[in-house]
Amino acid sequence: MHSNRGLARRNCLETMNCSWGTELWDQFDNLEKYTQWGIEFVERYTKFVKERSEIELSYAKQIRNLSKKYQPKKNSREEEEYKYTSCRAFLMTLNELNDYAGQHEVIAESLSSQIISELTRYIQELKAERKAHFHDGRRAQQHIENSWKQLESSKRRFERDCKEADRAQHYFDKMDADINVTKADVEKRCSLKAKQQAQMRHQIADDSKNEYLAYLQKFNKDQHEHYYTLIPHIFQRIQEMEERRIERIGESMRCYAEVERKVLPIVSKCLDGMTKAAESIEPKMDTKQVVETFKSGFEPPGDVEFEDYSVSMKRAVSESSFLNARGESRRRSRSKLWPLIKRNKLMSLLASPRQPPPPPPTSPSPEGLANGPHSPQQPKEPLSQRLNDFMSSKHKMQCLRSLKRGLSLKLGTGQEDYSHLPPEQRRKKLQAKFNDISKDIQKEMDQRDALTKMKEVYIKNPHMGDPNSVDPRLEEVQQSIEKLQLEAHKYEGWLTDVERKLLEKGSTQRRQSAHFDSQGNTPNSCAQNRESPDGSYTEDPSTETVQFKSRSTEFDDEFDDEDPLPTIGTCKALYPFEGQNEGTIPMAEGEMLYVIEEDKGDGWTRVRRNEDEEGYVPTSYIKLCFDANSKDP
Repeated sequence: MHSNRGLARRNCLETMNCSWGTELWDQFDNLEKYTQWGIEFVERYTKFVKERSEIELSYAKQIRNLSKKYQPKKNSREEEEYKYTSCRAFLMTLNELNDYAGQHEVIAESLSSQIISELTRYIQELKAERKAHFHDGRRAQQHIENSWKQLESSKRRFERDCKEADRAQHYFDKMDADINVTKADVEKRCSLKAKQQAQMRHQIADDSKNEYLAYLQKFNKDQHEHYYTLIPHIFQRIQEMEERRIERIGESMRCYAEVERKVLPIVSKCLDGMTKAAESIEPKMDTKQVVETFKSGFEPPGDVEFEDYSVSMKRAVSESSFLNARGESRRRSRSKLWPLIKRNKLMSLLASPRQPPPPPPTSPSPEGLANGPHSPQQPKEPLSQRLNDFMSSKHKMQCLRSLKRGLSLKLGTGQEDYSHLPPEQRRKKLQAKFNDISKDIQKEMDQRDALTKMKEVYIKNPHMGDPNSVDPRLEEVQQSIEKLQLEAHKYEGWLTDVERKLLEKGSTQRRQSAHFDSQGNTPNSCAQNRESPDGSYTEDPSTETVQFKSRSTEFDDEFDDEDPLPTIGTCKALYPFEGQNEGTIPMAEGEMLYVIEEDKGDGWTRVRRNEDEEGYVPTSYIKLCFDANSKDP
């Protein structure tokens, strides 16, 4: 077992210590292809990192744009929403997300500077080094090939010379044999010449042999040096170059991982910040902030008083009392007009038809006898009387006051002291205004101090400037401070007054609550007793007066959605009525309608068919049935 492990370890070491010069001495072309592939692999990895860097930049840009898109806009309603903890937590999340995007930009920048640029430069160096190594290898191969060619040339020349020497010797031998036979002088001379030729050829052959042997020794020496010295050295350098390339790729991959690992702590902090932001949300505080934002400070309305409409059905109005009522109502109408409602709508809602009601048909149905004779024709009451009667109901007054308050807030017609706001909202507005003025005063005072120091410097160093040149600016700043102090004193007085009245109101309310709790009753006080008819808040009920101001025509459309009059009963049409006059509606015989206003003595009763269709019909044409629990259709 141990011997096997040792053998495997030795084999591993031998494998790791193998040399290209000895193992791959004959693979020059394959090594050239392999090293070219290695360079292409480095280029491909560099391209991968570059694309990853571009993705990180694009992702960071999209994250930043997303964070910026949902950031609160300045001077917008969204900025006011961030007083709630949930909105503040969302803002913190957006800020952390922006920092998170910054870390992806750091990743892209690190990849570009530490990997992409370094590998790009290294690839150029690697190509140059590879080119030099293989140039040396080709030169060594060219040298050994030239040596081989020289050897082959000397070998062929030696072979040729040997053959020539053999032929010359064979010819001499033949001539010598012929001389021994003929003994002629001519043949003797030829034989001597052949002998000399043979000897010369043998000498040339010997020289070729010696040259061949020299080239052979030289080639063997060059070949040994080529395969055992030059090529191993060149291949060893190529192997070292390739190992450095592989090691550089590994370092780049480690750097690739480290670049992202370095930003993980900051990314973790960003995520922790998001978690902390989520944990900072407090539902109770948000609901309390809603109270702080919308609390008006008014007291809840009390019980609605019962209005007995059945008394008017039984009364008999005399002419003199009716005229006195007209005179009294005309005097009241001078101070209680309400021109905020559209003129056309007032005519259709409050004014009865200009003409007296028509008499019933000559042959009434039996059901008409129960209704008795139709009401006598009375002179039409003025519009002011109708207005005063309409505004006499407390819940109607409260509805229109609230509506007008909303209009004043919407159109920006509030007072400087915010008296048009509810007390609690008024206190907050005054406090905010006072704080802003205090900040402005502090800025002006800081500027005054700076100008004073500048003047002192100019006095000590006249060459730096004229001290008198600072006086106009100092005077201007002092005037601004005095003006702001007057404003602050004014708002501070209003704020003190509001806080005092809120304290008095709270103590009074507690005393009333304790008093009524001891008696088992509920205070019958309504919120309209603490507000003026135009919707503004007032502390003294005795100062409540009806004030009217003319508004532009754009006010009119805001009153189209006011609450309709409640129904006080039902009626059945005894006769058909065409309703051709202004303010009247047609009805068919036997039709059931809802009564919303009783006969005021002029012979007309105001009815409603549905929520959108209402008007006057002759009282003598209908049969009334008053029911306090009747509801709108």
